[in-house]
Amino acid sequence: MQTNFSELQEQDGLSIAAAAGIAKVSSATIRNWIKAGYLTPSDHGGVSKKSFDDFIKNIKGHKKLRSRANKAHKDQHDHVFASENIQNLLKKYQIDNIGDEYAEFLSDSYRNKEGIYYTPSEIVEDMLSKVSITPQSKFLDPCCGSGNFIMEALRRGVLPENIYGFDTDENAIAITKKRIQHEFGFDTPNIMHGDFFHQVTNLQTQGIEFDLIFTNPPWGKKIEKDEKKILAAAFGCGNSHDTSSLFMGAAFTFLKNNGFLGFLVQEAFFNIAGFEDSRDMVLKREVLCLLDYGKAFKNLITRAQALIVRNNFHSKSHILCNVEGRSFKRSQDSFKNNPKKIFNFWTDSRESEVIKQIYSVKHKILRGNAEWALGIVTGNNGRFCRNEYVDNHVPVYKGSDITKSGLKEATTFISVTDFDTFQQVAPLELYQAKEKIIYKFISSRLCFFYDNKQRYILNSANLLIPDIEISPQQLTDLLNSEIINWLFQKLFNTHKVLRGDLEELPIHIDYFSTHAEFSEQNYLNYLGIIKSKDGTFRVKRKDH
Repeated sequence: MQTNFSELQEQDGLSIAAAAGIAKVSSATIRNWIKAGYLTPSDHGGVSKKSFDDFIKNIKGHKKLRSRANKAHKDQHDHVFASENIQNLLKKYQIDNIGDEYAEFLSDSYRNKEGIYYTPSEIVEDMLSKVSITPQSKFLDPCCGSGNFIMEALRRGVLPENIYGFDTDENAIAITKKRIQHEFGFDTPNIMHGDFFHQVTNLQTQGIEFDLIFTNPPWGKKIEKDEKKILAAAFGCGNSHDTSSLFMGAAFTFLKNNGFLGFLVQEAFFNIAGFEDSRDMVLKREVLCLLDYGKAFKNLITRAQALIVRNNFHSKSHILCNVEGRSFKRSQDSFKNNPKKIFNFWTDSRESEVIKQIYSVKHKILRGNAEWALGIVTGNNGRFCRNEYVDNHVPVYKGSDITKSGLKEATTFISVTDFDTFQQVAPLELYQAKEKIIYKFISSRLCFFYDNKQRYILNSANLLIPDIEISPQQLTDLLNSEIINWLFQKLFNTHKVLRGDLEELPIHIDYFSTHAEFSEQNYLNYLGIIKSKDGTFRVKRKDH
């Protein structure tokens, strides 16, 4: 429905919605521009029309606004262009390469919106090599794209009439059918254009179940929030609402007992809290393999990783883990016992034993035992931050200023009179606390600093005020320790120091009952852990 801007205008200005519609941005963006001082608020809760007109006309980077306005149109046009040229693609390129060529026609923004990343053939081959396949196996790819998983299943002997596939992209379905026709000379009526979620009832009515369900589902496809909740409830996904979780939950609905499921997913699936319910769903089956394929997709930073599951349960199962050229086995229980059921399959069995030992020693955690706050978000550092002190300004510290050996001298200053205009500011009493701990946010290693001088921090740093039986300095020393850093990397494997991860770290309060000051060696002895000469850790045996 189009917005009637004339109905939204005020006497002396524009409503937030009208301004957002004219600028082709969200209402939240307009509010951020008001906070940043670019727009002047009106008396009626909107924006001054004069300030808005001046901003649109004169703001540096106005081309960026126009690009935002054209973005949605461009994405749609790119896909239409691909559709119009599908027949040309079929004529011009070798059928074997047609899927890759089609993917090149899709814009990065369209792929991101739809979560589309077509699976390289070598990954498909490796995943399907891990399971047994017979001609009678019934195979499903619920989001088949240009058909790489389907083609490999056929090459491994699955009968064409036992192959099923769905995709919302009509072009991709046409390519899949063309590839099958070209290589096998067979028409495939069970490969259809359509949304798998909308096909569920039809498949259930037919009583169809599958021996093999392998796919690379859309990663983070944009779906309405309410629809995600409905799908998550329908397929037992709990609070895991990402599209990859929803496809997995739906797939389990149609997987035969002892059937195999193989999903290629983003690395966040294995360690981020939002996927915990999905990991729990997987752990109720027998996990066969956890596989890392590195950065498999062009222009995509996240790693592509896979899990292969058999639809039964053996509590003593051992899982094959392949990561960065290493291959080893882990017990399924070792993942089940991790905080948030994290699948830290980059950690081998000996390292997993060390993690288990650390958590076996009596400890507390920070969840429920600390107050947390984010650093200040000015909304425009170029406007609000100075590199030298002037009147009414205070030093503010960035994440890069925090080191384990101390705090660097401040090189950034903000005005105390600007706090009301900043985009995001925690309650000032948290920054001004008598004692607090500040830490780097963007980092693969933990780096904390005990602050008792009421310092301010920018959003590349965060803070916590502990409410626990040891001093903030003692807690800082413990969190900066080598063994806790090792634990953080081996367990969470992330480049962001997230509050949810910090809240799960073990805090061994009793260590400080006999050691007023922290010592790495004394702490390792307390935990029953030995550091080897090569820098690795192992559990101390009783004979030591």
